[in-house]
Amino acid sequence: MTPDDPAPRETPVAPPLPFWPYFLRLLPLIVLWTVMAALLAWLLYARAWWSEESDRADMREWIDNTRIFRKTLAELTREHVDLLLDDAPGPDHANRLKNKRAEIAEQVRAMTEPPRVYSAQLPLFPEIYTLEVDFTGVPAPPGRDTSPIRWESPKPKPGGHARAQLHTLTLEPPLSRPGVAAAIRLEYRLHTYHQMQKQQDDFRFWQTVTASVLLPTTVFVGWLVLRYLRRERAREVTRFLNAHAHELRARELLQAQVAHQLAEQELLEAQVRQQAAEHATEELTRKVLEQQLDTARLESRAAEAERAALELKSQLYASIGIMAGSYAHNIKNLLVRPNDLLSRCIDATGTTREQQGMLQEVKNTLGTVTERLQQILHTVRRDPAKAEAVTRVDLAALVRESQGTWAEMGRDKWKIAISAAVPAGPEWVTGDLSHLQQAIENLVFNARDATFEMRNFLRDEAKREPDPARRRHRLLDAAAWKGEVALAVRRDGAEVVLEVRDNGIGMTPEVRENCLKTHFTTKRDNALYEGYSAGMGLGLSFVAVVLEHHGAKLEIDSAPHQGTTFRMRFPAAERA
Repeated sequence: MTPDDPAPRETPVAPPLPFWPYFLRLLPLIVLWTVMAALLAWLLYARAWWSEESDRADMREWIDNTRIFRKTLAELTREHVDLLLDDAPGPDHANRLKNKRAEIAEQVRAMTEPPRVYSAQLPLFPEIYTLEVDFTGVPAPPGRDTSPIRWESPKPKPGGHARAQLHTLTLEPPLSRPGVAAAIRLEYRLHTYHQMQKQQDDFRFWQTVTASVLLPTTVFVGWLVLRYLRRERAREVTRFLNAHAHELRARELLQAQVAHQLAEQELLEAQVRQQAAEHATEELTRKVLEQQLDTARLESRAAEAERAALELKSQLYASIGIMAGSYAHNIKNLLVRPNDLLSRCIDATGTTREQQGMLQEVKNTLGTVTERLQQILHTVRRDPAKAEAVTRVDLAALVRESQGTWAEMGRDKWKIAISAAVPAGPEWVTGDLSHLQQAIENLVFNARDATFEMRNFLRDEAKREPDPARRRHRLLDAAAWKGEVALAVRRDGAEVVLEVRDNGIGMTPEVRENCLKTHFTTKRDNALYEGYSAGMGLGLSFVAVVLEHHGAKLEIDSAPHQGTTFRMRFPAAERA
């Protein structure tokens, strides 16, 4: 292998597939499979436990409606509790208590004897093992018998696996005295062995049906996922190899150009050496050739500069997508007011001075939208060979302008007061004017939504007030509540501090921890501000990106129902 031979090419390795984009594409399929599995599990559970719940309902009805001596067991229990708690007992009170306990015991015996005697002849009769009336929850005076009245079957309870068929039912009959409780406990077995076996067979059958449906579905879903990932992997590998091949071709072409220039340089140097001993005319020719050599070197440097400019251009194009998404989110917020005014104009029956004013406001707002679109076009068409530096921005003037833009709309439409406390002089920072303006507007919109949620919270709390007079007073207070959004700029040492404070709903620690994440929002399913904000989860994440690019720090102070303060610290620029 000679030095002139090209180096062997290494096979490029494609980068791994990104996780989240493909996971979000597969999320509907995964959710569908999960819902189906949950539905089958629920059907299996309902099938397994329906029979037992039906049996318990039958036993409750048997205890509540069985009358032996014209009264149910619950009514006799309530009468006995009244006798135990009688504050003015008569001379025969002890006999009445004794007779009532005997009556309850006879009622219990009369209810349990028929199922015990005829259990072998009538298999569907319940097998009663214990029926007890418990008075331990009755605070009777000393000397009055509150011991339980209990009946136990002489038939032994089943053991082994059959013991699982025993059930215990506890009922608390309604009493006329608050804080007093009596309990009726029943231990029984309702179904026979063959019926239990049939229930278990049915349960196994539905288990088999569920498995036969869920297993093929899981295999099919896994096959779809695997097929989709393989196809996407093949596409990614193809795109990567094509890009790598294009890069290799460009590199080979550049190497060929450099080799050609080096060959020309060597030829010129040989001609200079051959003509070194010749006449003065040949000396002049040599100088001309040296001049040509310098020109070739300059062209080589120009080619290297052009390659560096192309690399810069590709890096700039990679960031255009992120910037375009941020501009689109802000344009969505700007269209809130024009859409509202257009709807009102369409519903009107004539053109009045007020409607003319609304149309003019629509025109002004759409003009602002046009300016934002021009900013997007300027970013997209920016020449990669001409790098544009950030500028000095007067943060105080920017906040003052934002307050003037949104104060009227906040007062008339949003029912909030937007104020600004800024110094009279400029406060300079270094950054992108458009990005800073959008970040401030995103924070204002976020504060607007927070005040609307707070107003709804106060109204809902007032509606829960049981006292009509206080409820009316609290509703009036909720209607008179005023949202506030305060912007402030101040100097703090070598930093310029920008604060956006509101008296809205505030944030829990969990929301405060996740609020800067992309697509995280608490307004996804809330019709905030009459349906104009759907909650895309992009506003605060865009603010975080802008602050990071400007070298600024963000502090968030918030508590539930106590409002929120966003505090941004920018490095101060040198004064002019």
